[in-house]
Amino acid sequence: VREDDLVIKALRTFRVRPTLPAELAGLATLAHNLRWAWDPPTQELFRWADAAVWDEVGGNPVALLGRLSPERMQALVADGAFLTQLEEVRADLERYLTGPRWAQQQDPPPPSVAYFSPEFGLTGAMQTYSGGLGVLAGDHLKAASDLGLELTGVGLLYRHGYFRQHLDADGWQQERYPDLNPYSLPLRRLERDGEPAVVTVRLAQNHVACQVWKAEVGRVPLFLLDTDLPVNAPEDRTVTDKLYGGDVEHRIRQEIVLGIGGVRALALARELGEVAIGSVDTRAPRRRTSDGSAAHAVLRPATVFHSNEGHAGFLQLERIRRLVTDERLDFEQATESARSGVLFTTHTPVPAGIDVFPRELMERYFTELASECGVDLRQLMAVGQIDDAGHGNTFNMAIMGLRLSAAANGVSQLHGRVSRSMFSTLWPALTTDEVPITSVTNGVHAATWVGREMSAAYDRHLSPDWSWNPAAWERVGELTDDVLWRARGRARERLVANLRDWVRRQAERRGESTSSLGWTRELFDPDALTIGFARRFAEYKRGTLLLRQPDRLGQLLLSTDRPVQLVFAGKAHPRDEIGKNIIRELVHFANSDPELRARVVFVEDYDMDLAGVLIQGVDVWLNNPRRPHEACGTSGEKAVLNGALHCSTLDGWWDEMYDGENGFTIGSAGVSAGDGGGAGAVVDEREVAHQDAADAQSVFDVLERLVVPLFYDRHEGPLPRRWLDRVRRSLATLGPRVLASRMVLEYATDLYGPIAAHAEALTAQGHARAKVLADWRTRVAAGWPGIVVEELDGDQGAAAIGDERDVRTTVRLGDLTTDDVRVELLHGAVRADGALEDPSRLTLEPVEASHGSDGGRVQYRGTFRCASSGEYGFTTRVLAAHDDLLHDMDTGLAAWADERTRTAADT
Repeated sequence: VREDDLVIKALRTFRVRPTLPAELAGLATLAHNLRWAWDPPTQELFRWADAAVWDEVGGNPVALLGRLSPERMQALVADGAFLTQLEEVRADLERYLTGPRWAQQQDPPPPSVAYFSPEFGLTGAMQTYSGGLGVLAGDHLKAASDLGLELTGVGLLYRHGYFRQHLDADGWQQERYPDLNPYSLPLRRLERDGEPAVVTVRLAQNHVACQVWKAEVGRVPLFLLDTDLPVNAPEDRTVTDKLYGGDVEHRIRQEIVLGIGGVRALALARELGEVAIGSVDTRAPRRRTSDGSAAHAVLRPATVFHSNEGHAGFLQLERIRRLVTDERLDFEQATESARSGVLFTTHTPVPAGIDVFPRELMERYFTELASECGVDLRQLMAVGQIDDAGHGNTFNMAIMGLRLSAAANGVSQLHGRVSRSMFSTLWPALTTDEVPITSVTNGVHAATWVGREMSAAYDRHLSPDWSWNPAAWERVGELTDDVLWRARGRARERLVANLRDWVRRQAERRGESTSSLGWTRELFDPDALTIGFARRFAEYKRGTLLLRQPDRLGQLLLSTDRPVQLVFAGKAHPRDEIGKNIIRELVHFANSDPELRARVVFVEDYDMDLAGVLIQGVDVWLNNPRRPHEACGTSGEKAVLNGALHCSTLDGWWDEMYDGENGFTIGSAGVSAGDGGGAGAVVDEREVAHQDAADAQSVFDVLERLVVPLFYDRHEGPLPRRWLDRVRRSLATLGPRVLASRMVLEYATDLYGPIAAHAEALTAQGHARAKVLADWRTRVAAGWPGIVVEELDGDQGAAAIGDERDVRTTVRLGDLTTDDVRVELLHGAVRADGALEDPSRLTLEPVEASHGSDGGRVQYRGTFRCASSGEYGFTTRVLAAHDDLLHDMDTGLAAWADERTRTAADT
């Protein structure tokens, strides 16, 4: 028996486009703009075109149009109601693309942004994502489109995408990589004279051609690079084969294509006259689409580059190279100019999640680029090392991201604090709180993730712009108990119906006979409390926390009057044996008892489509990672928008948004064992085990004493009134805060705008101010060891609150001047260990200067007010200061008063 059938491959290929009657031409326009992914009327129109084919192609309208039969097309042409609806939906898309939105109402308008990410989760029909990072990137693009931002996405088109998951009879994850045909997706290849328009990147000794595909995400263009071209060597054609596949060398090759190739792809798009729908650049000439509909504006060069994680960080090396080769800047000047317009977003709270490449790979792939930049490999390596001498043997992409960006952020307030601690060694002279990493908490795109049941309730009771306008959620109180319970019940019924179908098909794939699957028709109860747990299965996410007390869990699940049912879903990384075993344990538990099998299920092949059904149908979303290992955790945000209650450890977004009554919390706000707090942290396995045991006890206490009684409390009638009160509070307090539009607005106003202004100032007039700033950095870094705080004086007698005290300090500046520094006084209450508690900062003014053979001395003075009772103290420090620094802690240079600092009496 042959295990592998003969595969017949085409030697020559060409594209056959579906031929639509003129009356149906609008379907092609709708299919090729991904707004259909979050617009129910457009989806319903495609289902109307052919419901059976729509389901067969997984909701992919491009594939649907390719399979519409001539007979069906003629029937649609003769269907007046369909044509009327088609025109209404097409006209609505044109209004969406061309009408003024938030960005068009701003003066000045927000800047143009290029958003780089290794993955984009836009729709389940396009497997260019693996999980949370990609879905977040997709939601970012969608929200930017809703707001009218001039933003362009840049990523990779993977010919196999991320793997499809199925479980064998033992519950062990198996992976399958499907082939993705870009011609059956809502993509268009950039071409010249009918041939692919390519950019070229150097991968070791080979020059690799990358074709570029374009997707329209509402008003936002997305460019995806792909190396699967016949002109490339076989090993180079597979660079963009799989998302997060291969070894560390495969990863660096992908990231070179993404970063360096991505910058070149943007230049190619401008050269070809590609357009950005709804650009805010009113100076650009307006054009029309091929069907004469939506107006366009020519794509402007980005003024801000946003690197979504370190995977895209090589974009900076390409931008620096261009400034050196094309504009004759030296490496330091080019670095200063390039970094002025970059935002780096980190998503990992642990060092193990950061890409780190060995020196031999950097030498193989970047020696020539270093030479083009006018430096040697050691100088280039220094960019990605804590020790900036460049002698280390590894190159850290997150360190490079921080060194080569104007600003950086984590993705929740807690993650911002963790990131400041984790990367504090880059700014050793600063306190952890002063490390220049801010935070923007992730949000989710409501129009994508809110189910039809809750959407209908919001449409009736909130303002029409509820999916993107935080102010619309002020009317949540109008959602009555009846409205909420009816919508939640219907969503739960839909979930149960889908679960029965999914589980039956899973069992059939594993070889179970159809006659033995009658139990699947009784799977889950549409009226029972349903808890969902779905995410990537990694050890720190603790997917089996509930299995630590199996008897207690069994009692919850099999209760006759207050039953609980659990649905699990998620994938483990193909090389994560621990994650795969977690899945296996869950499957074994569910199959350990026929009664449990009806109350616990694991659903295979978690993706965006499956996630939507789960988060829309469950009553509780369970999340129990070890704090603070979850950077944000947006799946819970999607669930709460659908009326579920969040039950989680105080990690990620939940740490800042839980108010005691808008959901449930597991454990305490204390930092869990092994949280790291830096690159050199050591995990104490005993502390981890203790923390896991404590949190397992906590989650059962919460379920037994709060969640289950509240859901089944019917003392005030047939509805659980107190449960619904909590749902309403969850929607009122969380709804406006978890929207992706809120997130993108924060990026636009707090980061994109200031970064763009900073970049425009530094790069104007031939990068004049960038050159000056680069020279200043070099000079100040060389002179900094000569700075000493020599004297510090001030009245230390008893004082009352509100009393003022004068302070004098003398600083030896060495080769630097008063224009190069700022001298600060820090004062406040003193803790038992002698440290200042949340000190206030006061800039001291220079008043006297003297000169000697060992450098100039300057006396600084200032006056502070005693702000609290108890022991009070003060100290001084010197910071490097320049008007063109975006953040006053940017350089990390600080000289503190210490034990060597004298008082006037000492001298």
